[in-house]
Amino acid sequence: MSNPLAPGSLDGLRALVTGSSRGIGADTVSYFAEAGASVVVNYRNKEARAQKLVDKLVAEGGSAVAIGADLTDPASVDAMFQKIQDTLGGLDILVMNASGGMESGMAEDYATQLNRDAQVALLNTAIPLLQPGSRVVFVTSHQAHFIHTTPTMPEYLPVALSKRAGEDALRDLIPTLDSAGIGFVVVSGDMIEGTITATLLERANPGAISSRKEAAGKLYNVAEFAAEVAQAAVDPIPADHTRLVGDTSDFGK
Repeated sequence: MSNPLAPGSLDGLRALVTGSSRGIGADTVSYFAEAGASVVVNYRNKEARAQKLVDKLVAEGGSAVAIGADLTDPASVDAMFQKIQDTLGGLDILVMNASGGMESGMAEDYATQLNRDAQVALLNTAIPLLQPGSRVVFVTSHQAHFIHTTPTMPEYLPVALSKRAGEDALRDLIPTLDSAGIGFVVVSGDMIEGTITATLLERANPGAISSRKEAAGKLYNVAEFAAEVAQAAVDPIPADHTRLVGDTSDFGK
């Protein structure tokens, strides 16, 4: 997948992508770096993997730094943004990509902690670093975005409900963002082939992803969906603040 952003189009801009040591986040942050942005590769506990991506981006002529943070830990989030302020002096793009809830060994309410509470706290903490004209992008799935009108797989339901709750809570902050000159857009896509979520769903419900692919006709891969996320950071904001990626005919309005 070629970069949807033109070389040099993000020169002078600073971008943070949460959960960007792998998958959609890694491709998104790579597109930004290749377009000239100074980027922060965020990770929770995979420092070596994040640093490997940073080294690759720097070797290719980009500007990148890895900063770890557990988004469910306010002190960790505060420390991350302090490092960003000290290193970059602020932010122009924030992509809220990190999510979860299907991992084993987590607290019963972990999905809600991460997908709703932590997202709201993250954005509120980021606002002082965001400049007028900056952009916030929240990444979600059709299965979560449309959960109130279209049922999803039982194994994904806690994640879908918590991500929709997070989206709703973030939308409540739009007036505050507007007053600060900060744009906000939700990017929603179907299940994405090659992501950890798809892998965990397939493990819990063998055949789930292939069945969804057959029903949808096409599922985006990681690079393709990341390109849509990256584009959402620069395109005009839709009137409803929502960028729907791919076919949504199977989902209620």
